[in-house]
Amino acid sequence: VTTFKTPEDIGSCLEKQVIGPTTEILLKSDFPLQAFKPKVQIPFQRLPGQCPRKVEIERRRRLYRSLDIAQLLSDEGIDSNELMPRHQEPDTMPTIEDKRDPIFPVYLPLKIFDNEEYDCRTPEEWILLGLEPGSHERKPVPGKALLPTDDVLGHEDPKSQKLIYKWTDVGVLDYDKETKLYLVHKTDENGLVRDEEGRPIVNGGVTPEG
Repeated sequence: VTTFKTPEDIGSCLEKQVIGPTTEILLKSDFPLQAFKPKVQIPFQRLPGQCPRKVEIERRRRLYRSLDIAQLLSDEGIDSNELMPRHQEPDTMPTIEDKRDPIFPVYLPLKIFDNEEYDCRTPEEWILLGLEPGSHERKPVPGKALLPTDDVLGHEDPKSQKLIYKWTDVGVLDYDKETKLYLVHKTDENGLVRDEEGRPIVNGGVTPEG
């Protein structure tokens, strides 16, 4: 039996060493891991030959990740920018004298057509996905929202004709039961949800000072 002797060129040996892909999450994120897991209503204990629960969760996660709502709407011939009601200009509206069918613009908000019958989670359940086990800080939940590219004009006049609406990656911070509206915050270029000082936004943006 001989003792193990470290090679003198140990550095070059480690550089040549090839390791396969890892399942470790290397990207930094402000979203909790469980917020990306789909809801699967199958037993934890499965009979031999049936699909295990973890496999079904991973399959659905990959399926949902492959879907893009902007592309799905585009495939159906829908322009996402035209989904938001705008202020109408009487001068540009066709009249009966034009001898053509009047084009009625979008004037009803999307929430009128919202159907919650097939939602897999209630809004409260979605928000609770931001709570990690053993933590008192509620992190944002990942999502997509149809928001204007101009934040300043979007807050002043959301129905302005000058605005361009696009599907944007956001972090869902809170939910209002009365108005049925979500409070969201756009992610930065790194996919993080941070405030003006670069700190992660937790607990819906409510600070200890209120």
